[in-house]
Amino acid sequence: MTILRETAGYLPGLRAEDVAWQTLIFDSKGGSVEVAVPVLTEAQIVALTQRVRSASGSYLKSLTVAQIVATIDKAIARLLDPADPWRQKADTLLPLVTGYDAEMVRLGLTGYLKTFRKPQLLRFLVEDFGNPQLLDDFVPRAKGGFSKAFGADVAVHVWAGNVPGLCLWSLISGLLVKSGTVGKVASAEPLLAGWFAQLLVEIDPKLADCLAVVWWRGGDTVQEKAFFSHADLVLAYGGNAALADVRQQVPVATRFLPFGHKLSFGMVAASALDARKALKTAQQAAYDVVRYDQQGCYSPHVFYVARGGKISPDEFARYLAHELSVFEKKYPRRTLSLPEAADLAGWRQAQELQSLSGAGSDAADIAGDGAWTVVYNTSLPPLTPGALNRTVRVVAVDQLADVIPLLAPHRAFLQTVGVAAAPRELFELAEQLGRAGVTRICALGQMTSPEAGWHHDGRFSLLDLVQMTDIESSAEAAAETLAPYVD
Repeated sequence: MTILRETAGYLPGLRAEDVAWQTLIFDSKGGSVEVAVPVLTEAQIVALTQRVRSASGSYLKSLTVAQIVATIDKAIARLLDPADPWRQKADTLLPLVTGYDAEMVRLGLTGYLKTFRKPQLLRFLVEDFGNPQLLDDFVPRAKGGFSKAFGADVAVHVWAGNVPGLCLWSLISGLLVKSGTVGKVASAEPLLAGWFAQLLVEIDPKLADCLAVVWWRGGDTVQEKAFFSHADLVLAYGGNAALADVRQQVPVATRFLPFGHKLSFGMVAASALDARKALKTAQQAAYDVVRYDQQGCYSPHVFYVARGGKISPDEFARYLAHELSVFEKKYPRRTLSLPEAADLAGWRQAQELQSLSGAGSDAADIAGDGAWTVVYNTSLPPLTPGALNRTVRVVAVDQLADVIPLLAPHRAFLQTVGVAAAPRELFELAEQLGRAGVTRICALGQMTSPEAGWHHDGRFSLLDLVQMTDIESSAEAAAETLAPYVD
């Protein structure tokens, strides 16, 4: 079997021969890949961050936001082109590194990249700033005076690797606000960020020193402290325990933006459960479960299904099981690690203890072929995460509003709800879900594909990355008294 070799990261100003490298090995059904990741000394970290800081001030901040958008758009166009060498490399290596089905990765990457084309980026900027010229110059404010938005000179991004390409969201966000970026890739997917950095530099060579892509082993406090001590802003993605550890290493005066574990679910109204609509609804729900095997924060763990439709919740659960079976043939689940397999087996065993017992309303039915699992509940159990990797619960409810009281204990962790409901019920549910802490409501089938400019975890993707500077009207008036044309 051929072993492919690749080098991760992007290190402006550092020669490869001067850097220590560690090899990460990825074995999957399709083959093996050896990825060399950089291990930097403290002196190299200082040199790298200073280089990014200098270039951020001298070049990146001199660009207009329109110029930055144009460069990103060209890079995305390259990655969307099946004939481009960078895209071909991604299509070949990302499935081997992540273990996900190659066709799922190809389609998922294309859909994801489309959110970063020029029209979407412009909407993204308008969504957060209203007037994107705030990033280029001081602009008049309605209350009087002027304001301008400034990105950090150096922002360190700590990326998770559970979903391919996730790193591009914050990397591109940093570029849009003219922030020098140092991104730390995850061991689970260390390649795409470095490729994207190199592609940007191919398009605009003057960006060469404005960003860097590095690696360190998770939990390496020496490396974390070294990078964070030279950052103006730190963004981190990952598990809540890991984020708590990262927070300990960030200097108290440095802004820290953590993005941790979230809990998402689906809701299906009776209006979506007639003979014509129910199968399509089940197919959309199954796609949300299958895409990247529920590894994203926006992936559903539970579907609450209302009684009263022509198709019962029990029948919907069977439709969902059928669609998961179909998707398994089309997009096979990746091979699980031993801990993942053990967790899944334990979860299934716990469900099987009550499976098919017929012991009243708390009984559960379980279906699955080992690569997916659907559990059907006729009562309303507490909202809890599943075991991921295509395991999902369908819960019958009299009304979807009955779910709202279950959400209170999870307010801090709620994120996406996929809803299949008629317009009036959608907005009634949205009001209740928003009050409960849900930050994103979308159609089933779209849970794993946030729109460009969405409010990540209820916050602003770009506004949270900048500092606003105001010129108050008093300063403007005082300046007028000192102008050379004043008599």
